Amino acid sequence: MNGRTGSGPPSRRTVLGGAAAATAAAGLAFGAPGVSAAGTATTGPAKGKGGGGGRYEGRTVLVTGATSGIGRAAAVAFAAEGAKVGFCGRRERLGKEVERRIRSAGGEATFIRADVRRPAEVKSFVDRVVDRYDGLDIALNNAGIQKPFTDLHEVTVEDFDDVALTNTRGVFLALKYQIPHMRARGGGVIIVTGSSNQFMTRSGLGSYTSSKGGVTGLVQASAIENGTHGIRVVALAPGMTDTPMLDVHRPDGLTDEEWAATKAEFGRQGIDALKRMATPEEMASAALGLASPDFAFQTGSVVLVDGGQLAGI
Repeated sequence: MNGRTGSGPPSRRTVLGGAAAATAAAGLAFGAPGVSAAGTATTGPAKGKGGGGGRYEGRTVLVTGATSGIGRAAAVAFAAEGAKVGFCGRRERLGKEVERRIRSAGGEATFIRADVRRPAEVKSFVDRVVDRYDGLDIALNNAGIQKPFTDLHEVTVEDFDDVALTNTRGVFLALKYQIPHMRARGGGVIIVTGSSNQFMTRSGLGSYTSSKGGVTGLVQASAIENGTHGIRVVALAPGMTDTPMLDVHRPDGLTDEEWAATKAEFGRQGIDALKRMATPEEMASAALGLASPDFAFQTGSVVLVDGGQLAGI
């Protein structure tokens, strides 16, 4: 499989209609850093300061779902800009690898294993980060999952609940336990990783899309309730982002090289403006920008960062 049908180039409908292509079109942005849209390795921000002298010097940053993908890239990038980073995930081995990488570069980070589906673990994670680093300034609520493509009426109750508990209730729990600390501190910034699926959907993505729609409501409500407490709440909605989450829909029998080429073709066919998928590092850069004073009047909104994907739909 190479992203082509017949002897000519694939149509937009053909490319985006396939399972893996639809995954990319969903704007999925969770998974381990791996190959970029061009098939090259992506392991960190394009540049960094190694943990000192950056724009987030001395700030405490909390990231959920940071053992891979955008969360991992953001944890590395915030630390490179001087932040003290507390992050969580379910995969302890990967979490410890990220922690070691940040510290070896001169940054400060602590991995705490936590599952955002479990209230007690979320509360413990937030409280431990606050205690360790004496407060909380910025949170990136990034943890999320996707299931294989299934028409909505055939989605199992268990799968629907798992997506909702992770993508929507997980954000609620994070907000619930982060906001009191930020109010006590006199303000802060909360960013939630959403999806371009907050604006559109495709066949087989009903459970995922509904979970991301719920994120919109949580962001709007918490922004209204906390604006006078100095807290901004914004959703970052990625478009096609090349992470191993796409591998859930990888066709059997493809080599790594063939799969990388197929994903690159998906990006070229599915994004009208930039003709490629984003890297996790590019989404991390967007999160760092939104967390900065440059966006001091930005709250309660969903910021689409999709490389022009929706412009052509």
